[in-house]
Amino acid sequence: MKKTRRALLGRSLRPVRIACINYAEESISGSKMSQLTAALQKCYDKHFLPVWGYPVDLYVTKKPKPADWQLVYFDDASHEGLLGRHELTHRGQPISKIFVKALDGEPVSVAASHELFEMVLDPMANLWADKNRNTQYAYEVCDAVEEDSFFVDGVEMSNFVYPSWFEPFEHPRGTKFDHKGTLTEPFSMTEGGYVIKKVNGRRVIKQFGSPEKRRRFAKEDRRGHRSEFRDPQGVHHPGRRAAKRRG
Repeated sequence: MKKTRRALLGRSLRPVRIACINYAEESISGSKMSQLTAALQKCYDKHFLPVWGYPVDLYVTKKPKPADWQLVYFDDASHEGLLGRHELTHRGQPISKIFVKALDGEPVSVAASHELFEMVLDPMANLWADKNRNTQYAYEVCDAVEEDSFFVDGVEMSNFVYPSWFEPFEHPRGTKFDHKGTLTEPFSMTEGGYVIKKVNGRRVIKQFGSPEKRRRFAKEDRRGHRSEFRDPQGVHHPGRRAAKRRG
């Protein structure tokens, strides 16, 4: 595995350092944090990196370096350190957040891998894929299959879509559109998934895989979630954007 990883890193980009920071101290112990981070790194290297090709190095710390990206765990969205944290840190680097108490039974590893995968592919949460001249889909790699998961050494991780999912043309028979092989065409979703669409270059809407998913989604606390920054009507903390307006 180490030889494979070194070979991949040698012919790809230098790995991005991602600082994993635990503010969810009521929910995640120090030892659990270390185990979780190691599991995420193994999942990423074995399953995500060969498909998408963006190497990362995850490490646990309380003081990230200025150039680090961040994967930050909070107990909930009311944490005093959350205000002003959104899609970028105060140093202008990408950040993703996991709200542990809001997971409602979902394993932390599934939520963390979801956020990690999506941050790496679209750090600014501003990329869109064209389905046709009138419709674009957000470049979110887990949302369409977000209630699906797979296991890596007994640790549950989020399913994710493949590059083919964002390609509107016809594909050869047998093409995979997601890691588990559940989807059969681009821009599709499971019953437990959803997608964010931009229509006519302006209106941003969410489409759900089932009525049940829509109802579950409506009950979530969406404050601070990266996907909310795509929508002009999204629910998010003011942070940098408000500061910029005041300036």
